[in-house]
Amino acid sequence: MKKPVLYLIISLSLGTISPAQDKGYGIGIILGEPLGLSGKYWLNNTNALDFGLGFSFTNFNNSRIQLNCDYLWNNYDLFKTSENLIIYYGPGIKILTGGSNNAKLGVRGVAGVGWFIKDAPIDVFFEVAPVIYMIPGTIFKIDGEIGARYFFL
Repeated sequence: MKKPVLYLIISLSLGTISPAQDKGYGIGIILGEPLGLSGKYWLNNTNALDFGLGFSFTNFNNSRIQLNCDYLWNNYDLFKTSENLIIYYGPGIKILTGGSNNAKLGVRGVAGVGWFIKDAPIDVFFEVAPVIYMIPGTIFKIDGEIGARYFFL
């Protein structure tokens, strides 16, 4: 019973795997604040949408689910190396739900460094994102995370 499901997953994946990380979509994990899942969808060669779904562990009694979406510009020309390193930046929004307090909505700016691993559909990234929550009140916070994504066409 397990083998047919595994064969189906492998055959479907092989038709959609992309050796490049600058097209299609990628799904992976993020470690830091928050801890959770990351997604990236390329709109063109320069711009992408970045998504995050995570859980905050900074205050266990007030932990909450976090959602964010960012519009990114990717710069390939800043680093002159044999590795595929990029700088990316852009604006976004963030929503906090759950916990013992009210939900929060804020704007964020993200800046990061990405490494596209050669000949593999994987990227590794580090990013920092200052967030200003505006609803229900004004709060400033900085998110920081590392992560990796696997890319599909």
